[in-house]
Amino acid sequence: MTWQGWILVILFVGAVAAMTRPLGGYIARIVDADLPAPRGLAVLENAIYRLAGIGPTREQSWVCYAFSLLCFHMIGIAALYGLQRLQHLLPLNPQGLEAVGPDLALNTAISFATNTSWQSYAGETTLSYLSQMAGITVQSFLSGATGIAVAIALLRGFARVSARTVGNFWVDLTRITLYLLLPICVVASLVLVSQGVPQTLNGYAEATTLEGGRQLLAYGPVASQEAIKLLSGDGGGFFNANSAHPFENPTALTSFFELLLIFMIGGALTNTFGRMVGDERQGWALFSAMTILFLAGVTVVYGGEANRNPALSSLGIDQVASLEQAGGNMEGKEVRFGPAHSALFAMVSTSSSDGAVNAMHESFMPLSGAVLMANMKIGEIIFGGPGSGLFGMLLLVIIAVFVAGLMVGRTPEYLGKKIEADEIKMAMLALLITPAFILGAVAIAVVLPPGLSGPATDGPHGFSEVLYAYTSAAATNGSAFTGLSANNPFYNLTLAAAMFGGRFLVIVPVLCIAGTLAAKRRVPASTGTLPTHGPQFVVLLLGTIVVLGGLTFFPALVVGPVAEHLAMQSGGLMP
Repeated sequence: MTWQGWILVILFVGAVAAMTRPLGGYIARIVDADLPAPRGLAVLENAIYRLAGIGPTREQSWVCYAFSLLCFHMIGIAALYGLQRLQHLLPLNPQGLEAVGPDLALNTAISFATNTSWQSYAGETTLSYLSQMAGITVQSFLSGATGIAVAIALLRGFARVSARTVGNFWVDLTRITLYLLLPICVVASLVLVSQGVPQTLNGYAEATTLEGGRQLLAYGPVASQEAIKLLSGDGGGFFNANSAHPFENPTALTSFFELLLIFMIGGALTNTFGRMVGDERQGWALFSAMTILFLAGVTVVYGGEANRNPALSSLGIDQVASLEQAGGNMEGKEVRFGPAHSALFAMVSTSSSDGAVNAMHESFMPLSGAVLMANMKIGEIIFGGPGSGLFGMLLLVIIAVFVAGLMVGRTPEYLGKKIEADEIKMAMLALLITPAFILGAVAIAVVLPPGLSGPATDGPHGFSEVLYAYTSAAATNGSAFTGLSANNPFYNLTLAAAMFGGRFLVIVPVLCIAGTLAAKRRVPASTGTLPTHGPQFVVLLLGTIVVLGGLTFFPALVVGPVAEHLAMQSGGLMP
Protein backbone atom coordinates (compact mmCIF):
# COMPACT_ATOMS: atom_id res chain seq x y z
CA MET A 1 0.00 0.00 0.00
CA THR A 2 1.14 3.55 -0.68
CA TRP A 3 0.46 6.89 1.00
CA GLN A 4 -1.02 8.15 -2.29
CA GLY A 5 -3.58 5.35 -2.16
CA TRP A 6 -4.64 6.22 1.37
CA ILE A 7 -4.91 9.90 0.49
CA LEU A 8 -7.33 8.87 -2.27
CA VAL A 9 -9.46 6.93 0.23
CA ILE A 10 -9.43 9.76 2.78
CA LEU A 11 -10.33 12.36 0.15
CA PHE A 12 -13.23 10.24 -1.01
CA VAL A 13 -14.65 9.66 2.49
CA GLY A 14 -14.21 13.36 3.25
CA ALA A 15 -16.02 14.39 0.06
CA VAL A 16 -18.96 12.09 0.85
CA ALA A 17 -19.15 13.48 4.41
CA ALA A 18 -19.05 17.06 3.11
CA MET A 19 -21.99 16.45 0.77
CA THR A 20 -24.11 14.60 3.31
CA ARG A 21 -25.67 17.46 5.26
CA PRO A 22 -26.54 19.92 2.45
CA LEU A 23 -27.91 17.22 0.15
CA GLY A 24 -29.71 15.53 3.06
CA GLY A 25 -31.47 18.79 3.89
CA TYR A 26 -32.42 19.28 0.25
CA ILE A 27 -33.97 15.79 0.06
CA ALA A 28 -35.92 16.41 3.27
CA ARG A 29 -37.43 19.55 1.71
CA ILE A 30 -38.30 17.69 -1.49
CA VAL A 31 -40.24 14.90 0.17
CA ASP A 32 -42.09 17.30 2.47
CA ALA A 33 -43.04 19.50 -0.52
CA ASP A 34 -41.30 22.38 1.28
CA LEU A 35 -39.14 23.32 -1.69
CA PRO A 36 -40.01 26.31 -3.88
CA ALA A 37 -39.84 24.55 -7.25
CA PRO A 38 -38.59 26.19 -10.45
CA ARG A 39 -41.60 27.23 -12.47
CA GLY A 40 -40.85 24.91 -15.37
CA LEU A 41 -40.50 21.83 -13.18
CA ALA A 42 -43.57 22.79 -11.11
CA VAL A 43 -45.66 23.01 -14.26
CA LEU A 44 -44.33 19.62 -15.38
CA GLU A 45 -45.04 18.09 -11.96
CA ASN A 46 -48.65 19.32 -11.93
CA ALA A 47 -49.12 18.18 -15.52
CA ILE A 48 -48.00 14.67 -14.54
CA TYR A 49 -50.49 14.61 -11.68
CA ARG A 50 -53.35 15.72 -13.92
CA LEU A 51 -52.44 13.30 -16.70
CA ALA A 52 -52.18 10.37 -14.31
CA GLY A 53 -55.21 11.33 -12.22
CA ILE A 54 -53.17 11.70 -9.04
CA GLY A 55 -54.41 13.71 -6.09
CA PRO A 56 -51.12 15.09 -4.73
CA THR A 57 -52.64 15.84 -1.32
CA ARG A 58 -54.21 12.40 -0.93
CA GLU A 59 -52.01 10.06 1.08
CA GLN A 60 -51.96 6.24 1.14
CA SER A 61 -51.81 3.54 3.77
CA TRP A 62 -48.81 1.24 3.62
CA VAL A 63 -50.90 -1.39 1.82
CA CYS A 64 -51.96 1.03 -0.92
CA TYR A 65 -48.41 2.39 -1.14
CA ALA A 66 -47.02 -1.12 -1.65
CA PHE A 67 -49.75 -2.07 -4.13
CA SER A 68 -49.09 1.06 -6.22
CA LEU A 69 -45.36 0.36 -6.21
CA LEU A 70 -45.73 -3.28 -7.26
CA CYS A 71 -48.24 -2.53 -10.03
CA PHE A 72 -46.07 0.25 -11.39
CA HIS A 73 -43.00 -1.97 -11.63
CA MET A 74 -44.88 -4.91 -13.10
CA ILE A 75 -45.86 -2.58 -15.94
CA GLY A 76 -42.24 -1.41 -16.19
CA ILE A 77 -40.98 -5.00 -16.47
CA ALA A 78 -43.49 -5.75 -19.21
CA ALA A 79 -42.60 -2.55 -21.11
CA LEU A 80 -38.84 -3.18 -21.02
CA TYR A 81 -39.34 -6.82 -22.00
CA GLY A 82 -41.46 -5.82 -25.00
CA LEU A 83 -39.00 -3.12 -26.06
CA GLN A 84 -36.14 -5.64 -26.22
CA ARG A 85 -38.19 -8.23 -28.07
CA LEU A 86 -39.25 -5.68 -30.71
CA GLN A 87 -36.09 -3.59 -31.00
CA HIS A 88 -35.32 -4.97 -34.48
CA LEU A 89 -38.58 -3.37 -35.70
CA LEU A 90 -38.14 -0.05 -33.90
CA PRO A 91 -36.08 3.08 -34.76
CA LEU A 92 -32.73 4.20 -33.30
CA ASN A 93 -31.08 0.90 -34.15
CA PRO A 94 -28.30 1.98 -36.55
CA GLN A 95 -26.42 -1.31 -36.11
CA GLY A 96 -29.47 -3.36 -37.09
CA LEU A 97 -29.35 -5.48 -33.92
CA GLU A 98 -31.75 -8.41 -33.68
CA ALA A 99 -34.43 -8.94 -31.06
CA VAL A 100 -33.20 -10.05 -27.64
CA GLY A 101 -34.03 -13.67 -26.78
CA PRO A 102 -37.00 -14.28 -24.45
CA ASP A 103 -35.14 -15.53 -21.36
CA LEU A 104 -32.42 -12.86 -21.65
CA ALA A 105 -35.04 -10.14 -22.24
CA LEU A 106 -36.93 -11.22 -19.10
CA ASN A 107 -33.73 -11.32 -17.07
CA THR A 108 -32.74 -7.84 -18.25
CA ALA A 109 -36.21 -6.37 -17.69
CA ILE A 110 -36.37 -7.64 -14.12
CA SER A 111 -32.74 -6.65 -13.55
CA PHE A 112 -33.22 -2.96 -14.27
CA ALA A 113 -36.73 -2.68 -12.81
CA THR A 114 -35.35 -4.03 -9.52
CA ASN A 115 -32.34 -1.66 -9.50
CA THR A 116 -29.96 -4.61 -9.94
CA SER A 117 -28.36 -4.06 -13.37
CA TRP A 118 -27.22 -7.66 -13.75
CA GLN A 119 -26.15 -8.04 -17.38
CA SER A 120 -25.75 -11.42 -19.08
CA TYR A 121 -24.95 -9.68 -22.36
CA ALA A 122 -22.58 -7.17 -23.96
CA GLY A 123 -24.53 -3.92 -24.21
CA GLU A 124 -22.87 -2.61 -27.36
CA THR A 125 -23.70 -5.75 -29.36
CA THR A 126 -27.11 -6.59 -27.88
CA LEU A 127 -29.21 -3.48 -27.22
CA SER A 128 -30.21 -0.74 -29.66
CA TYR A 129 -29.94 2.93 -28.76
CA LEU A 130 -33.71 2.99 -28.18
CA SER A 131 -33.52 0.02 -25.78
CA GLN A 132 -30.65 1.69 -23.94
CA MET A 133 -32.40 5.07 -23.64
CA ALA A 134 -36.13 4.31 -23.38
CA GLY A 135 -35.56 1.05 -21.55
CA ILE A 136 -32.42 0.87 -19.42
CA THR A 137 -32.04 4.59 -18.68
CA VAL A 138 -35.71 5.14 -17.86
CA GLN A 139 -35.81 2.14 -15.52
CA SER A 140 -32.65 3.38 -13.81
CA PHE A 141 -34.46 6.62 -12.96
CA LEU A 142 -37.62 4.88 -11.79
CA SER A 143 -36.03 2.05 -9.80
CA GLY A 144 -33.69 4.49 -8.06
CA ALA A 145 -36.55 6.83 -7.21
CA THR A 146 -38.56 3.88 -5.86
CA GLY A 147 -35.80 2.89 -3.43
CA ILE A 148 -35.63 6.44 -2.10
CA ALA A 149 -39.43 6.58 -1.84
CA VAL A 150 -39.56 3.39 0.26
CA ALA A 151 -36.88 4.77 2.60
CA ILE A 152 -38.81 8.02 2.96
CA ALA A 153 -42.01 6.09 3.75
CA LEU A 154 -40.14 4.24 6.52
CA LEU A 155 -38.76 7.52 7.87
CA ARG A 156 -42.31 8.89 8.01
CA GLY A 157 -43.21 5.83 10.06
CA PHE A 158 -40.62 6.83 12.67
CA ALA A 159 -41.49 10.53 12.48
CA ARG A 160 -45.31 10.44 12.54
CA VAL A 161 -47.54 9.81 15.53
CA SER A 162 -50.89 7.95 15.44
CA ALA A 163 -51.02 8.24 11.64
CA ARG A 164 -52.69 5.89 9.18
CA THR A 165 -50.72 6.91 6.12
CA VAL A 166 -47.06 6.87 5.03
CA GLY A 167 -47.24 9.24 2.06
CA ASN A 168 -48.27 8.92 -1.59
CA PHE A 169 -46.09 6.69 -3.79
CA TRP A 170 -46.92 8.58 -6.99
CA VAL A 171 -46.06 11.95 -5.49
CA ASP A 172 -42.83 10.66 -3.94
CA LEU A 173 -41.79 9.02 -7.21
CA THR A 174 -42.51 12.17 -9.21
CA ARG A 175 -40.82 14.65 -6.88
CA ILE A 176 -37.72 12.52 -6.33
CA THR A 177 -37.28 12.05 -10.07
CA LEU A 178 -37.92 15.67 -11.06
CA TYR A 179 -36.18 17.55 -8.25
CA LEU A 180 -33.36 15.18 -7.25
CA LEU A 181 -32.31 12.64 -9.87
CA LEU A 182 -32.94 14.64 -13.03
CA PRO A 183 -31.06 17.86 -12.12
CA ILE A 184 -28.01 16.00 -10.78
CA CYS A 185 -27.92 13.78 -13.87
CA VAL A 186 -28.04 16.73 -16.26
CA VAL A 187 -25.01 18.28 -14.57
CA ALA A 188 -23.21 14.93 -14.24
CA SER A 189 -23.78 14.09 -17.91
CA LEU A 190 -22.26 17.41 -18.99
CA VAL A 191 -19.26 16.82 -16.73
CA LEU A 192 -18.73 13.36 -18.23
CA VAL A 193 -19.06 14.68 -21.79
CA SER A 194 -16.47 17.35 -21.00
CA GLN A 195 -14.07 14.57 -19.97
CA GLY A 196 -14.51 12.55 -23.16
CA VAL A 197 -17.53 10.29 -22.56
CA PRO A 198 -19.52 10.02 -25.84
CA GLN A 199 -23.09 11.27 -26.22
CA THR A 200 -24.33 10.72 -29.79
CA LEU A 201 -26.98 8.95 -31.86
CA ASN A 202 -24.63 8.33 -34.77
CA GLY A 203 -23.81 4.79 -35.82
CA TYR A 204 -20.62 3.06 -34.71
CA ALA A 205 -17.37 4.48 -36.17
CA GLU A 206 -14.97 2.50 -38.30
CA ALA A 207 -11.26 3.06 -37.72
CA THR A 208 -8.07 1.86 -39.37
CA THR A 209 -5.55 0.27 -37.01
CA LEU A 210 -1.76 0.76 -37.18
CA GLU A 211 -1.53 -2.63 -38.90
CA GLY A 212 -3.97 -1.48 -41.57
CA GLY A 213 -6.90 -3.52 -40.31
CA ARG A 214 -10.45 -2.26 -39.85
CA GLN A 215 -11.93 -1.87 -36.35
CA LEU A 216 -15.48 -0.93 -35.34
CA LEU A 217 -15.63 1.53 -32.43
CA ALA A 218 -18.87 1.30 -30.49
CA TYR A 219 -20.32 4.42 -28.94
CA GLY A 220 -23.71 6.08 -28.53
CA PRO A 221 -25.73 8.01 -25.90
CA VAL A 222 -23.32 6.92 -23.17
CA ALA A 223 -22.93 9.93 -20.84
CA SER A 224 -26.65 10.26 -20.03
CA GLN A 225 -26.93 6.58 -19.15
CA GLU A 226 -23.66 6.61 -17.22
CA ALA A 227 -24.83 9.45 -14.97
CA ILE A 228 -28.09 7.85 -13.88
CA LYS A 229 -26.70 4.33 -13.65
CA LEU A 230 -24.26 5.59 -11.01
CA LEU A 231 -26.54 8.01 -9.19
CA SER A 232 -29.49 5.61 -8.97
CA GLY A 233 -27.48 2.58 -7.90
CA ASP A 234 -28.41 0.68 -11.05
CA GLY A 235 -24.87 0.29 -12.36
CA GLY A 236 -25.49 -1.22 -15.79
CA GLY A 237 -22.85 -0.56 -18.38
CA PHE A 238 -23.45 0.73 -21.90
CA PHE A 239 -20.40 -1.38 -22.79
CA ASN A 240 -19.53 -4.89 -21.71
CA ALA A 241 -16.42 -3.67 -19.86
CA ASN A 242 -18.57 -1.28 -17.79
CA SER A 243 -16.63 1.50 -16.03
CA ALA A 244 -13.33 -0.09 -17.05
CA HIS A 245 -14.14 0.99 -20.64
CA PRO A 246 -12.44 4.28 -21.62
CA PHE A 247 -15.67 5.57 -23.18
CA GLU A 248 -17.52 5.14 -19.86
CA ASN A 249 -14.68 6.13 -17.57
CA PRO A 250 -11.82 7.86 -19.41
CA THR A 251 -9.59 9.08 -16.56
CA ALA A 252 -8.85 8.81 -12.85
CA LEU A 253 -10.77 12.09 -12.41
CA THR A 254 -13.95 10.69 -13.98
CA SER A 255 -13.53 7.54 -11.90
CA PHE A 256 -13.43 9.59 -8.68
CA PHE A 257 -16.43 11.63 -9.85
CA GLU A 258 -18.35 8.44 -10.59
CA LEU A 259 -17.59 7.11 -7.11
CA LEU A 260 -19.10 10.25 -5.59
CA LEU A 261 -22.24 9.81 -7.71
CA ILE A 262 -22.65 6.26 -6.36
CA PHE A 263 -22.43 7.22 -2.66
CA MET A 264 -23.81 10.75 -2.52
CA ILE A 265 -27.52 9.97 -2.10
CA GLY A 266 -26.95 6.99 0.21
CA GLY A 267 -24.86 9.17 2.50
CA ALA A 268 -27.24 12.14 2.31
CA LEU A 269 -30.26 10.06 3.29
CA THR A 270 -28.75 9.45 6.74
CA ASN A 271 -28.98 13.20 7.32
CA THR A 272 -32.49 13.28 5.84
CA PHE A 273 -33.40 10.64 8.41
CA GLY A 274 -32.04 12.74 11.27
CA ARG A 275 -33.91 15.81 10.07
CA MET A 276 -37.22 13.99 9.65
CA VAL A 277 -37.11 12.48 13.15
CA GLY A 278 -36.02 15.79 14.66
CA ASP A 279 -32.52 14.77 15.78
CA GLU A 280 -29.64 14.93 13.28
CA ARG A 281 -27.44 13.02 15.72
CA GLN A 282 -29.44 9.89 14.89
CA GLY A 283 -28.45 10.23 11.25
CA TRP A 284 -24.79 10.84 12.10
CA ALA A 285 -24.77 7.67 14.22
CA LEU A 286 -25.85 5.63 11.20
CA PHE A 287 -23.35 7.49 9.01
CA SER A 288 -20.57 6.64 11.49
CA ALA A 289 -21.47 2.94 11.51
CA MET A 290 -21.47 2.86 7.71
CA THR A 291 -18.13 4.67 7.52
CA ILE A 292 -16.44 2.30 9.99
CA LEU A 293 -17.60 -0.73 8.02
CA PHE A 294 -16.47 0.89 4.77
CA LEU A 295 -12.99 1.74 6.04
CA ALA A 296 -12.55 -1.76 7.48
CA GLY A 297 -13.46 -3.27 4.11
CA VAL A 298 -11.22 -0.91 2.15
CA THR A 299 -8.28 -1.80 4.39
CA VAL A 300 -8.66 -5.52 3.65
CA VAL A 301 -9.32 -5.15 -0.09
CA TYR A 302 -6.64 -2.52 -0.73
CA GLY A 303 -4.18 -4.49 1.38
CA GLY A 304 -4.89 -7.65 -0.58
CA GLU A 305 -4.56 -6.01 -3.99
CA ALA A 306 -1.49 -3.90 -3.15
CA ASN A 307 0.48 -6.87 -1.85
CA ARG A 308 2.17 -9.49 -3.97
CA ASN A 309 0.21 -12.36 -5.47
CA PRO A 310 1.89 -15.50 -4.03
CA ALA A 311 1.10 -17.51 -7.14
CA LEU A 312 3.01 -15.00 -9.28
CA SER A 313 5.81 -14.50 -6.76
CA SER A 314 6.75 -18.15 -7.14
CA LEU A 315 7.36 -17.47 -10.85
CA GLY A 316 9.79 -14.67 -10.10
CA ILE A 317 7.51 -11.91 -11.45
CA ASP A 318 8.30 -8.42 -10.14
CA GLN A 319 5.29 -7.05 -8.22
CA VAL A 320 6.96 -4.26 -6.25
CA ALA A 321 5.57 -0.73 -6.62
CA SER A 322 8.00 1.59 -8.38
CA LEU A 323 8.13 4.54 -10.74
CA GLU A 324 7.58 2.14 -13.64
CA GLN A 325 4.63 0.15 -12.25
CA ALA A 326 1.87 0.30 -9.66
CA GLY A 327 2.88 -3.03 -8.13
CA GLY A 328 0.67 -5.53 -6.36
CA ASN A 329 -1.96 -7.72 -8.01
CA MET A 330 -2.58 -6.00 -11.35
CA GLU A 331 -4.39 -8.89 -13.02
CA GLY A 332 -7.76 -7.69 -14.33
CA LYS A 333 -7.05 -4.03 -13.53
CA GLU A 334 -6.61 -0.97 -15.69
CA VAL A 335 -3.08 0.45 -15.60
CA ARG A 336 -4.53 3.96 -15.37
CA PHE A 337 -6.30 3.10 -12.09
CA GLY A 338 -3.96 0.67 -10.31
CA PRO A 339 -4.64 -1.27 -7.08
CA ALA A 340 -5.74 1.68 -4.90
CA HIS A 341 -8.39 3.11 -7.21
CA SER A 342 -9.53 -0.37 -8.26
CA ALA A 343 -9.92 -1.49 -4.65
CA LEU A 344 -11.80 1.70 -3.73
CA PHE A 345 -14.12 1.38 -6.72
CA ALA A 346 -14.82 -2.28 -5.91
CA MET A 347 -15.66 -1.44 -2.29
CA VAL A 348 -17.97 1.41 -3.29
CA SER A 349 -19.62 -0.75 -5.94
CA THR A 350 -20.40 -3.68 -3.64
CA SER A 351 -21.20 -1.53 -0.60
CA SER A 352 -23.88 0.15 -2.67
CA SER A 353 -26.40 -1.55 -4.95
CA ASP A 354 -24.66 -0.06 -7.96
CA GLY A 355 -22.55 -2.91 -9.30
CA ALA A 356 -20.47 -0.75 -11.65
CA VAL A 357 -16.86 -1.94 -11.93
CA ASN A 358 -13.59 -0.45 -13.13
CA ALA A 359 -11.69 -3.74 -12.63
CA MET A 360 -12.64 -7.39 -12.92
CA HIS A 361 -13.62 -8.71 -9.49
CA GLU A 362 -12.89 -12.26 -10.67
CA SER A 363 -9.17 -11.41 -10.63
CA PHE A 364 -9.08 -9.96 -7.13
CA MET A 365 -7.33 -11.94 -4.41
CA PRO A 366 -9.64 -14.49 -2.71
CA LEU A 367 -10.01 -12.62 0.59
CA SER A 368 -10.71 -9.40 -1.32
CA GLY A 369 -13.47 -11.25 -3.16
CA ALA A 370 -14.80 -12.49 0.18
CA VAL A 371 -15.08 -8.91 1.45
CA LEU A 372 -16.86 -7.80 -1.74
CA MET A 373 -19.37 -10.63 -1.33
CA ALA A 374 -19.78 -9.85 2.38
CA ASN A 375 -20.65 -6.25 1.53
CA MET A 376 -23.57 -7.50 -0.54
CA LYS A 377 -24.57 -10.31 1.81
CA ILE A 378 -25.18 -7.98 4.76
CA GLY A 379 -27.63 -6.03 2.60
CA GLU A 380 -25.40 -3.34 1.08
CA ILE A 381 -25.99 -1.19 4.14
CA ILE A 382 -22.65 0.66 3.85
CA PHE A 383 -24.39 3.72 2.39
CA GLY A 384 -25.96 1.28 -0.05
CA GLY A 385 -28.21 2.04 -2.97
CA PRO A 386 -30.39 5.16 -2.89
CA GLY A 387 -32.90 4.38 -0.16
CA SER A 388 -32.23 0.64 0.04
CA GLY A 389 -29.04 1.14 2.04
CA LEU A 390 -30.84 3.27 4.63
CA PHE A 391 -33.88 1.06 5.08
CA GLY A 392 -31.57 -1.99 5.22
CA MET A 393 -29.59 -0.36 8.01
CA LEU A 394 -32.78 0.59 9.86
CA LEU A 395 -33.91 -3.04 9.76
CA LEU A 396 -30.68 -3.94 11.55
CA VAL A 397 -31.21 -1.06 13.98
CA ILE A 398 -34.56 -2.60 14.92
CA ILE A 399 -32.84 -5.93 15.61
CA ALA A 400 -30.09 -4.17 17.60
CA VAL A 401 -32.51 -2.36 19.91
CA PHE A 402 -34.48 -5.58 20.31
CA VAL A 403 -31.32 -7.38 21.44
CA ALA A 404 -30.56 -4.49 23.81
CA GLY A 405 -34.07 -4.74 25.20
CA LEU A 406 -33.60 -8.45 25.88
CA MET A 407 -30.38 -7.68 27.78
CA VAL A 408 -32.06 -5.28 30.19
CA GLY A 409 -35.47 -6.95 30.31
CA ARG A 410 -37.67 -4.18 28.91
CA THR A 411 -39.62 -3.49 25.74
CA PRO A 412 -37.19 -2.04 23.18
CA GLU A 413 -37.71 1.50 21.94
CA TYR A 414 -36.30 3.49 19.06
CA LEU A 415 -36.96 7.19 18.60
CA GLY A 416 -39.82 7.02 21.07
CA LYS A 417 -41.57 4.14 19.28
CA LYS A 418 -42.04 0.77 20.99
CA ILE A 419 -40.49 -2.01 18.91
CA GLU A 420 -42.92 -4.87 19.34
CA ALA A 421 -43.70 -8.27 17.82
CA ASP A 422 -45.04 -6.93 14.51
CA GLU A 423 -41.92 -4.90 13.78
CA ILE A 424 -39.56 -7.72 14.78
CA LYS A 425 -41.38 -10.27 12.63
CA MET A 426 -41.37 -8.02 9.57
CA ALA A 427 -37.72 -7.01 10.11
CA MET A 428 -36.62 -10.64 10.36
CA LEU A 429 -38.70 -11.56 7.32
CA ALA A 430 -37.08 -8.80 5.27
CA LEU A 431 -33.59 -9.74 6.49
CA LEU A 432 -34.05 -13.46 5.76
CA ILE A 433 -35.38 -13.04 2.22
CA THR A 434 -31.97 -12.30 0.71
CA PRO A 435 -30.12 -15.21 2.40
CA ALA A 436 -32.92 -17.58 1.41
CA PHE A 437 -32.60 -16.69 -2.26
CA ILE A 438 -28.78 -16.64 -2.22
CA LEU A 439 -28.13 -19.89 -0.38
CA GLY A 440 -31.13 -21.73 -1.84
CA ALA A 441 -30.25 -20.83 -5.44
CA VAL A 442 -26.56 -21.66 -4.96
CA ALA A 443 -27.47 -25.06 -3.49
CA ILE A 444 -29.56 -25.83 -6.59
CA ALA A 445 -27.01 -24.48 -9.09
CA VAL A 446 -24.08 -26.53 -7.76
CA VAL A 447 -25.90 -29.86 -8.08
CA LEU A 448 -27.80 -29.51 -11.36
CA PRO A 449 -26.02 -29.95 -14.74
CA PRO A 450 -27.20 -26.57 -16.16
CA GLY A 451 -25.79 -24.82 -13.12
CA LEU A 452 -22.52 -26.72 -13.15
CA SER A 453 -21.96 -25.79 -16.78
CA GLY A 454 -21.66 -22.09 -15.89
CA PRO A 455 -18.43 -21.73 -13.84
CA ALA A 456 -15.21 -21.38 -15.81
CA THR A 457 -13.23 -23.43 -13.27
CA ASP A 458 -13.81 -26.21 -10.75
CA GLY A 459 -13.12 -26.14 -7.04
CA PRO A 460 -13.46 -23.21 -4.64
CA HIS A 461 -13.11 -20.53 -7.32
CA GLY A 462 -15.86 -22.06 -9.43
CA PHE A 463 -18.07 -22.17 -6.34
CA SER A 464 -17.23 -18.51 -5.68
CA GLU A 465 -18.35 -17.59 -9.21
CA VAL A 466 -21.80 -19.11 -8.56
CA LEU A 467 -22.00 -17.72 -5.02
CA TYR A 468 -21.08 -14.23 -6.20
CA ALA A 469 -23.68 -14.32 -9.01
CA TYR A 470 -26.64 -15.17 -6.77
CA THR A 471 -25.37 -12.84 -4.02
CA SER A 472 -25.20 -10.00 -6.52
CA ALA A 473 -28.67 -10.81 -7.89
CA ALA A 474 -30.52 -11.20 -4.59
CA ALA A 475 -28.77 -8.16 -3.11
CA THR A 476 -29.74 -6.15 -6.24
CA ASN A 477 -26.11 -5.28 -6.98
CA GLY A 478 -25.43 -6.52 -10.51
CA SER A 479 -21.65 -6.93 -10.51
CA ALA A 480 -20.20 -10.35 -11.28
CA PHE A 481 -17.26 -12.70 -11.30
CA THR A 482 -16.89 -12.57 -15.06
CA GLY A 483 -15.84 -16.20 -15.45
CA LEU A 484 -19.42 -17.42 -15.00
CA SER A 485 -21.26 -18.14 -18.28
CA ALA A 486 -24.70 -16.91 -17.24
CA ASN A 487 -26.44 -16.23 -20.56
CA ASN A 488 -28.48 -19.43 -20.73
CA PRO A 489 -32.08 -20.22 -19.71
CA PHE A 490 -31.12 -21.73 -16.33
CA TYR A 491 -29.11 -18.78 -15.06
CA ASN A 492 -31.23 -16.12 -16.75
CA LEU A 493 -34.41 -17.41 -15.09
CA THR A 494 -33.01 -18.31 -11.66
CA LEU A 495 -31.10 -15.04 -11.38
CA ALA A 496 -34.25 -13.16 -12.44
CA ALA A 497 -36.17 -14.90 -9.64
CA ALA A 498 -33.44 -13.95 -7.13
CA MET A 499 -33.51 -10.32 -8.29
CA PHE A 500 -37.29 -10.10 -8.09
CA GLY A 501 -37.45 -11.64 -4.62
CA GLY A 502 -34.46 -9.74 -3.28
CA ARG A 503 -36.09 -6.44 -4.21
CA PHE A 504 -39.85 -6.62 -3.90
CA LEU A 505 -40.17 -9.28 -1.18
CA VAL A 506 -37.96 -7.07 0.99
CA ILE A 507 -39.77 -3.83 0.19
CA VAL A 508 -43.19 -5.09 1.29
CA PRO A 509 -42.16 -5.93 4.89
CA VAL A 510 -40.31 -2.60 5.09
CA LEU A 511 -43.49 -0.74 4.14
CA CYS A 512 -45.45 -2.81 6.65
CA ILE A 513 -43.04 -1.67 9.37
CA ALA A 514 -43.52 1.91 8.18
CA GLY A 515 -47.29 1.54 8.58
CA THR A 516 -47.18 -0.03 12.05
CA LEU A 517 -44.68 2.55 13.33
CA ALA A 518 -46.65 5.49 11.95
CA ALA A 519 -49.73 4.28 13.84
CA LYS A 520 -47.92 4.19 17.21
CA ARG A 521 -47.84 6.91 19.82
CA ARG A 522 -44.52 8.33 20.93
CA VAL A 523 -43.28 7.16 24.33
CA PRO A 524 -41.41 9.78 26.42
CA ALA A 525 -37.77 8.96 27.09
CA SER A 526 -37.00 7.64 30.57
CA THR A 527 -33.95 6.59 32.58
CA GLY A 528 -34.22 3.12 31.02
CA THR A 529 -34.26 4.38 27.43
CA LEU A 530 -31.24 3.32 25.38
CA PRO A 531 -29.50 6.35 23.80
CA THR A 532 -29.26 5.68 20.07
CA HIS A 533 -27.08 8.56 18.93
CA GLY A 534 -23.77 7.86 20.65
CA PRO A 535 -20.70 5.62 20.31
CA GLN A 536 -22.20 2.92 22.55
CA PHE A 537 -25.10 2.37 20.17
CA VAL A 538 -22.82 2.47 17.12
CA VAL A 539 -20.76 -0.37 18.65
CA LEU A 540 -23.93 -2.33 19.45
CA LEU A 541 -25.17 -1.88 15.89
CA LEU A 542 -21.83 -2.94 14.39
CA GLY A 543 -21.78 -6.04 16.60
CA THR A 544 -25.30 -6.97 15.51
CA ILE A 545 -24.33 -6.61 11.84
CA VAL A 546 -21.17 -8.71 12.18
CA VAL A 547 -22.82 -11.48 14.21
CA LEU A 548 -25.93 -11.71 12.03
CA GLY A 549 -23.92 -11.65 8.79
CA GLY A 550 -21.36 -14.14 10.08
CA LEU A 551 -23.89 -16.66 11.32
CA THR A 552 -25.76 -16.51 8.02
CA PHE A 553 -23.00 -16.51 5.41
CA PHE A 554 -19.66 -17.51 6.92
CA PRO A 555 -19.98 -21.23 6.02
CA ALA A 556 -20.56 -20.41 2.34
CA LEU A 557 -17.60 -18.01 2.30
CA VAL A 558 -15.39 -20.69 3.86
CA VAL A 559 -16.23 -23.15 1.07
CA GLY A 560 -15.44 -20.56 -1.60
CA PRO A 561 -12.96 -17.67 -1.19
CA VAL A 562 -11.50 -18.68 2.18
CA ALA A 563 -10.69 -22.19 0.92
CA GLU A 564 -9.16 -20.67 -2.22
CA HIS A 565 -7.04 -18.31 -0.12
CA LEU A 566 -5.67 -21.18 2.00
CA ALA A 567 -4.93 -23.25 -1.09
CA MET A 568 -3.15 -20.30 -2.73
CA GLN A 569 -0.97 -19.73 0.31
CA SER A 570 0.14 -23.37 0.08
CA GLY A 571 0.81 -23.03 -3.65
CA GLY A 572 -2.19 -25.11 -4.71
CA LEU A 573 -4.31 -22.65 -6.72
CA MET A 574 -4.02 -19.63 -8.94
CA PRO A 575 -6.61 -16.86 -8.30
